[in-house]
Amino acid sequence: MNFFEHQEKARKQSRWILFAFLGVTLLIVLAVDLIVLMVFALQQPVSAGVAHISQGGIGSVLNPDVWASNYQLLIGSSAATGGVIGLASLGKIASLRSGGGKVARDMGATIVTPDTRDPLRRRLYNVVEEIALASGAPVPEVYVMENEPGINAFAAGYTPADAAVAVTQGTLEKLNRSELQGVIAHEFSHIFNGDMRINIRMMGVIFGIMVIAILGRKFLYSSRYRVSSSRDNSGMGIVAIGAALMMVGYIGLFFARWMKSALSRQREYLADASAVQFTRDPSGISGALKKIAAYNHSSYLKSDSEEVSHMLFGTGYRSLMFATHPPLEKRIERIDRSFDSNEIERLAEKLKKTEKREHEQAEIAQKEQDRKLEAKSKKGGIFNVEDLVDNIGNPDFERIAAAALMAASLPTGLSASAHSLEWAPEVLFYCLLDEDNELRENQLLAVVQEMGDISERKLQHLVTSHGLVHPDQRLPLLEICFPTLKRRPISDIEKILKTIDGLAAADNKIDSFEYLLSRLIRKYLHEAHIPNRTRLHGKRKLSSCVNELTQVVSVVASHGQNSESSAGLQAAQKAFRAGMSTANINHTNLSFTDNWQEELDNSIEKLDQLTAKDKSVVVTALANTVLDDEQVVTAEHEMLRVICALIHVPLPILQQATISKA
Repeated sequence: MNFFEHQEKARKQSRWILFAFLGVTLLIVLAVDLIVLMVFALQQPVSAGVAHISQGGIGSVLNPDVWASNYQLLIGSSAATGGVIGLASLGKIASLRSGGGKVARDMGATIVTPDTRDPLRRRLYNVVEEIALASGAPVPEVYVMENEPGINAFAAGYTPADAAVAVTQGTLEKLNRSELQGVIAHEFSHIFNGDMRINIRMMGVIFGIMVIAILGRKFLYSSRYRVSSSRDNSGMGIVAIGAALMMVGYIGLFFARWMKSALSRQREYLADASAVQFTRDPSGISGALKKIAAYNHSSYLKSDSEEVSHMLFGTGYRSLMFATHPPLEKRIERIDRSFDSNEIERLAEKLKKTEKREHEQAEIAQKEQDRKLEAKSKKGGIFNVEDLVDNIGNPDFERIAAAALMAASLPTGLSASAHSLEWAPEVLFYCLLDEDNELRENQLLAVVQEMGDISERKLQHLVTSHGLVHPDQRLPLLEICFPTLKRRPISDIEKILKTIDGLAAADNKIDSFEYLLSRLIRKYLHEAHIPNRTRLHGKRKLSSCVNELTQVVSVVASHGQNSESSAGLQAAQKAFRAGMSTANINHTNLSFTDNWQEELDNSIEKLDQLTAKDKSVVVTALANTVLDDEQVVTAEHEMLRVICALIHVPLPILQQATISKA
């Protein structure tokens, strides 16, 4: 399945969770109703004690007349039970609305900042950043669970914009770079395939079902003193009620674990396969799984992992029934057909001798991968639209290598500034500075008015140290800045957005990159602060958005050519027709006006509401438009990736060798 099919499957699984949750809730409600009816239908009052309950009293519960005569009581009991479960689930989901970082922090994880000096954490951040840049997604927040010696990881959040990736300390210390890359690629697969949103909802479902067991446990705890001090047997009645509620709650938890198991196992196999496609190195993720087995199933967490067990890379705790992950041996066999179970024992012995050296391993040499990248470029593989679309959510190793080269090409001081909490806004402003000296002075004045003279001096320092930014570095710098920017206060973010608008308007016109930067940073920051309100796909059909697709393809085609010349107009028209024919739409003339920004805003908003399947058609049309002349200029590259990001499709990076500044 490709990216769009995974998204559609995730949407169907979300509906399945809802129906299963309603079914389990209904069973719990009926069980609680039965308990309530037993209490009120007994021949003796509860105060007489459970020892005096007669057989006739219990049998009367099964009498339909008893149910009918107590219908008001049962309605109240059902409403109370359903309300407690529903509100608990919604409350849990609402508590996670701030995104994946909240889940990571609740697990005791510590954020990893881009300027960390710890070599293991620096390696982790580099791997995450490379895969994010390669796949066209914003760099997620990175966390480490410092007190967890096992090998495990998870990704959490509602959307890629608010995602967080967390790994255990054991993952950092026991895996080499290739294995770590396999684990992170596995987690990125969950991000792209819509699994994160399912996982958040599953956490809410499990908590709502568990709340009945928690209430029953509290009943038992509060009644332990009454049992010993009460002269009658009323305390025993409360104990019986508490025990019954707790039993019902744990029966519900039994079904919740079954739901987790039913959803998680196949998704883990798919994420393993995607990780291999990401890295082109099966030994990476298989090596990580083998080490978990060699360290005697060292993926188990010390902290309570019940709520997040279905989100983890490996099994979070020992479970006799309904395991959330397939057996390690089966996962390894699917990746490595030559796997021999005796290999685990040999590896365990080897690890005892070489564990210290494992901590000191550096990055793996990539000369062979660079050679493959060059060979693929010569063959024109990058111009294969089908290959490009198939890599959505699964960027191949060539694109990861290209992202690593791009990150390495950034000046050290500029890269450090982009990762810095204090300098990230100025790096954004730096990307918008004009080549004209007079116009640039007006832009600096706009920065002083909104941000103050300290910000303006920082901006001047960046220009003095690095000159003006290279066009092909602007979008990567934006994506690198994002995780740092979203940690700033809301008031700062509002000032930053106003400053961006002021910089863009300094020359009384908005060029394509200024437009793209403004829209993308607003989108990312908006979703990062209210991720629970974001929908990755809608229900619209492409047939209702033909005009909107025409407008977007027209803008992309026009920005890829010099529209002021006759030859440029002809090339733009040809690219436009190539894109529209992909969508089986017979529009012959491109539509492009001076008011293209506003029209593009409206068009993108509607295209974002398309189904995942129809979005794949839109992306294919845009890619065919850009790649029609087998040359990708920077403006086209920026336009293509940002439009896709705005409709929640993370487009992989195009290799630098194919991009010109034309």
